[in-house]
Amino acid sequence: MGYCSRSQAAVLIRAGRVTLHGRITRNPESPVRMPQDRIEIDGSPLDKTLAIYLIMNKPRGVVTTASDEKGRDTVYDLIEPGLPWVGPVGRLDKASEGLLLLTNDSVWAAKITEPSSHLDKKYHVQVDCVADSHLLARITRGSVVPGDSADTDPGEHLRAKQARLLRHGDKNSWIEITLDEGRNRQIRRLLDALEVRVLRLVRVSIGPLELGDLKKASARPLTPEEKNAIDRALSGPR
Repeated sequence: MGYCSRSQAAVLIRAGRVTLHGRITRNPESPVRMPQDRIEIDGSPLDKTLAIYLIMNKPRGVVTTASDEKGRDTVYDLIEPGLPWVGPVGRLDKASEGLLLLTNDSVWAAKITEPSSHLDKKYHVQVDCVADSHLLARITRGSVVPGDSADTDPGEHLRAKQARLLRHGDKNSWIEITLDEGRNRQIRRLLDALEVRVLRLVRVSIGPLELGDLKKASARPLTPEEKNAIDRALSGPR
């Protein structure tokens, strides 16, 4: 319904502030038939919020969360005040930068992030070596790496769909890496397994949507053409 995040909704429900057909329910997993079921929060009917779709150029050092226990800047500090709630579509870790989508349309967000969508995501990655054809082949061939969280299986095989050299200096280079699936810190973990250190990581596109010249630390609504282009990519052949 675009009212809040799933975690925030669970807090409201467990606190007894949500009623379903006039009866308080404290179980966030209670089934609801949309749109015929009546939901109220604090006695007020819950109506579907106007859908919002934002593109942001996330800077390095900003965390992708609503609040941070360490007091660090979050992506919500970069959004225009007064907007209805929006949530990030996937994540960029603190050290990563570039294209981030935010929306209150959770169904649309799930389509973009689910593995079956295979929506290409491109990253420009600066590494601490001069990349050659051998390294690029190893990146696309992939490597088995240990999981870095309890949610990741040990021995996970990570790979990139494509990797190509953009430019290089004497001691480092920029690589364009394309992923068609999203796993936790996938590029950093893969390159670490290949003993390559990431200096910068910038997401430059998601499907047909490109970061372009959007100023760093800025956000704007998607144009209808951009939204339609993503929708066509999501509905196209897999």
